[in-house]
Amino acid sequence: MHSLELRFKYPDAKTAETVMKALDPDNGGYVSTVQQDNILIFRMKAENAGSLRNTADDLLACIKIAEETIGLGAR
Repeated sequence: MHSLELRFKYPDAKTAETVMKALDPDNGGYVSTVQQDNILIFRMKAENAGSLRNTADDLLACIKIAEETIGLGAR
């Protein structure tokens, strides 16, 4: 089993919560998300590296869209 944890820091807790809520529908069963104040922690597991990479790629694409939608622009 392979695992990956990604952390994203936002300007404030409200922004982090907004991004987290935007991603919840897409992450069901694949990615768990924890908010610690203004930081989002994404954890994912997969049976093989290829599946883990696909999950991470999808997550990063969704994060980018959510951030652009709320006006954060490129990270």
